[in-house]
Amino acid sequence: MGHPVSGERRPDGGVRVRPAQLLHPVQRVVRGGVLAAGAARVARVNTANLLTGVRLILVLPVAVAFARPDVLSAGLLAVLVGVAIATDYVDGKVARWRGTASPGGQLFDHGTDFLFVTTGLTGAALAGLTPLLLPVLIAVAFSQYVFDSYMIYRQKRLRMSGIGRWNGVLYFVPLVLLAVARLGVGSDMTSVLNLTARGLSYALVVSTIVSIIDRGTAAHHRPER
Repeated sequence: MGHPVSGERRPDGGVRVRPAQLLHPVQRVVRGGVLAAGAARVARVNTANLLTGVRLILVLPVAVAFARPDVLSAGLLAVLVGVAIATDYVDGKVARWRGTASPGGQLFDHGTDFLFVTTGLTGAALAGLTPLLLPVLIAVAFSQYVFDSYMIYRQKRLRMSGIGRWNGVLYFVPLVLLAVARLGVGSDMTSVLNLTARGLSYALVVSTIVSIIDRGTAAHHRPER
C-alpha cells in the first residue's frame, strides 16, 4: 500500500484519509486498465450488431424499391443490396474475431436476414418479378426454425440445418439479379437476368418446402430424453 497523498484534519486532531488515496500507483493503473477493458468490451459488442443494424435499416427502402421502381434509382438500389450482403458477410466474422459472438447476436443476425429477403422478395413479387409463394414459405420456414430451436430442442442458440443454411444464402441471389437487371445492361441481358431470378425463385420454393419437411421430420423422430 502507498502513502496517502493528502488528508483531512478531524476535530479530535486525527487525520482522516479517503480510501481511494491509499491505492498504490500500480493499483491505480490496474484499476484504470480494468475500466478500459470494460469499455472496450462494450465497443466490441456493438460493432457486429451495428453492422447487422445497418442491414435492418435497409429492409424497408429496398423492399419498396423492388415493388416501385420509381422510388429509388437503379444504381442506388444496387448499392443498397450490395451493402446488405456485405454486412451479412462481415458481421458474423467480426463477432467471432472480437470474441463477442452470442446467441442473441445470432438471432439478431438471422432475424434481420429473414426480414431483408422476405420483404425484398415480397416487393419483387408485387412487381410481378417473382412468385409471392416464396416469401410466404420463407416466413413459415423461419418460424419453424425458431420454434424448433428454442421450444422443441430447448437450445439456447438457433439450430441450423444444411438445407436451411444454403437456402439462407441463395435467397439473396434473386434480389441481386433483379437489382443488376435494372442497371441498364441491355434489353437482352435484362431479360436473361429477370428470367433467371424468376426461375431460381421457383427452385427456392421447392428447396424451402424440402427444408420445412426435413426439419419437421427430424423433430418428429427426435429421441426422447
